[in-house]
Amino acid sequence: MNILIVDDEIMIRSVIKEYCLNEGYKVSEASNGIEALNKIKTTTIDIIILDIMMPKLDGLSAYKQIKQIKNIPTIILSARDEEYNKLLGFDLGIDDYVTKPFSPKELIARIKAVTKRYQKEENKYIYETLILDFKGHSLTIDNQEIKLTPKEFELLKYFINNQNIALSREILLNKIWGYEYFGDDRTIDTHIKMLRNNLGKYRHLIKTVRAIGYKFATK
Repeated sequence: MNILIVDDEIMIRSVIKEYCLNEGYKVSEASNGIEALNKIKTTTIDIIILDIMMPKLDGLSAYKQIKQIKNIPTIILSARDEEYNKLLGFDLGIDDYVTKPFSPKELIARIKAVTKRYQKEENKYIYETLILDFKGHSLTIDNQEIKLTPKEFELLKYFINNQNIALSREILLNKIWGYEYFGDDRTIDTHIKMLRNNLGKYRHLIKTVRAIGYKFATK
């Protein structure tokens, strides 16, 4: 699990990082909201520890933009103990709120609690009327089940788990067909075409990235 720690105070990031590493988590860091947004776009992040008061782009403003990219569990970390900020954060959809000064052990406990809640929900991906059931191995759109081949399903699942990341044909071949596959990359183009047809009104979610390959993005 990769945790993104976003705080303009390097000492606070260092303390949280140390405790997270001791728990076996991977850690990414950002010193402001803009850096956090860039990390989200280029790195797979599983949970965010997000400070409110930061230069360039504050935490709550950053969170609004992050939600437009991907739904990532987020714990707000702030020196502010005002009820207004907590309520605003929860209205925006944050998962928890920790006030500075804080106990690193308590923060780790909250990370585990938030992660556990999300793991129960991660069996499905939902976007508007599109529902991909990972466990049930099914896709429904507008309450109608869409028949996918096993490879189409795995492609869509991989795209969703790597949203907003440009994926080359080579990467997709290796991840979906395996390293022992000796076909050419036209296999990917053919399956993408079929998958787009099956997605119907959501075909635009699989975008062509010129000179690279494809990516899944809702914006």
